Amino acid sequence: MTTHKIFSMSFNRVYPSYVKKAERKGKTKAEVDELIRWLTGYTQEGLEEQLEKGNDFETFFAEAPQMNPARRSIKGVICGIRVEEIEEPLMQEIRYLDKLIDELARGKKFENIKRD
Repeated sequence: MTTHKIFSMSFNRVYPSYVKKAERKGKTKAEVDELIRWLTGYTQEGLEEQLEKGNDFETFFAEAPQMNPARRSIKGVICGIRVEEIEEPLMQEIRYLDKLIDELARGKKFENIKRD
């Protein structure tokens, strides 16, 4: 298994970039948080605790209460790679999150992003 640099990167280091990307397009931090909670099963308090702890991406996803099974319906290209074809499980989870934030920033309807 290839260890990617992002696996050991602190989630709280990347989180502000997610928020900034969304806010530049008129979206809110609350919407970013809702997508993260939808994907991972964290409560808002749990998400904030993860941010305070400074856990890396690997730990952030490992400690996620329940990954949403609907995430498997996330399709498309992020960083030039189709998310549904990524073989490394942790990298796929990270790219699912990236894709959700990207869709939010592109103005996709919130209800459609969550794929409920």
